[in-house]
Amino acid sequence: MPDRKSFRQFRKKAGRAVTAVQLNLDVEGFEYRKWGGTQRCKRGDWVLDNDGDVYTVDAETFASTYREVGPGRYEKSATVWARKAESEGSIETKEGVTHYDAGDFLVYNDAELRDGYAVSEKKFGELYERCE
Repeated sequence: MPDRKSFRQFRKKAGRAVTAVQLNLDVEGFEYRKWGGTQRCKRGDWVLDNDGDVYTVDAETFASTYREVGPGRYEKSATVWARKAESEGSIETKEGVTHYDAGDFLVYNDAELRDGYAVSEKKFGELYERCE
């Protein structure tokens, strides 16, 4: 478990909506390769297009962190806890495993640091701002 003291709270920058569709079909789900590992999507999860970066988000996570801003458009409304990674590594996500490099950001959707993922330093800077 990471040390919570080293994490800071961030929010998604305004106007950064994603296009999203819930996988509400009679399917088991599917697997795909992304972020250096195998990701798994299950029935009820969401498929997001974040400015051309397409990936899935767990249904429970999506429901607690996104809000609809228009037909098929959603903004992340919840704050996240994040810090720069000091070295390369990997993080278990609800969808699979994500590999990251030193300098990338480890990001969690909850203060208990259970629902995490990694984002490149460049992308994190484009998407998030520090909460004051």
